[in-house]
Amino acid sequence: MDEAVDFVSRWVSLEGPVHYADFGGNTTGRPVVCVHGLGGSHINWIAVGAGLAEHGRVYAPDMSGFGRTPPSDRGSTVAANRQLLSDFLREVVGEPAILIGNSMGGTLSILQAGIEPETVAGLVLVGPAVPRALLAPLDSTVAKQFAAHAVPGFGASYLRRRLEQLGPEGIVRQTLDLCCVDANRVPTRAIEAATALRRERMEMPWAHESFLDASRSLMLTLLRRRSFDAHIAAITAPGLIVQGAEDRLVPEVNARRLSDLRPDWTYELLHDVGHVPQLEIPDLFTRLVTSWMSHIPAGTTPNR
Repeated sequence: MDEAVDFVSRWVSLEGPVHYADFGGNTTGRPVVCVHGLGGSHINWIAVGAGLAEHGRVYAPDMSGFGRTPPSDRGSTVAANRQLLSDFLREVVGEPAILIGNSMGGTLSILQAGIEPETVAGLVLVGPAVPRALLAPLDSTVAKQFAAHAVPGFGASYLRRRLEQLGPEGIVRQTLDLCCVDANRVPTRAIEAATALRRERMEMPWAHESFLDASRSLMLTLLRRRSFDAHIAAITAPGLIVQGAEDRLVPEVNARRLSDLRPDWTYELLHDVGHVPQLEIPDLFTRLVTSWMSHIPAGTTPNR
């Protein structure tokens, strides 16, 4: 295992090649699958993977069109990536797992747990992208970016210009500034790994369009409030919602609405924390999640 990043890089074929980070870990506990958000990758979990692996085997796949996983014929929509997650759980993990989903990864985890409850032993939803609560605030920077993504013929040129202006280092730094209260808390090795992967993706001709397809699909998915809420209601697995109080992408009121829909789940509000607590406060995040995970028995499946 690479001591610098604590994981082994692996590939599997699931209707096309899929890259994932294998953090190894305790095989007596529940397996854990970490699902990144829009624009993310396995890198989003390198600050917490080793700590989580003390409690279960930990995997962090790159979803279709993200990280090193090409879209192939799957595409990179929410539906395509939900199917990829299902295939990964069945073909690679092979037993019900705890899903830890951040942002769009939270969306995918909710859908997976609602559609195929037999594959999910528990849910940790970290700043999950869910339908907006009534009168939820909308950050102006976030609104402008998503508006740019939504305009046909403009989104790709917008992303190219942004990359040309900022370069890989600038893109990573600007993203962390948006997602964190204090980006200086993010471990240096995570920033370096994210920057290196961003350089890799400059050579991937599908990178921009995959991002835009996923972004547009996510917005449409979250507009279908009734359908999405039905998936939430269908989930049988126990849940933990981890929400940053200063999250600019997912307002706390949205996560609170999810908590109101599922009062049987645990809700943890983290003050002075943004959208990616697994990067901004990795030690506290790991302690919080592993403490909750310790109450999920190994070797039992959720009620169906």
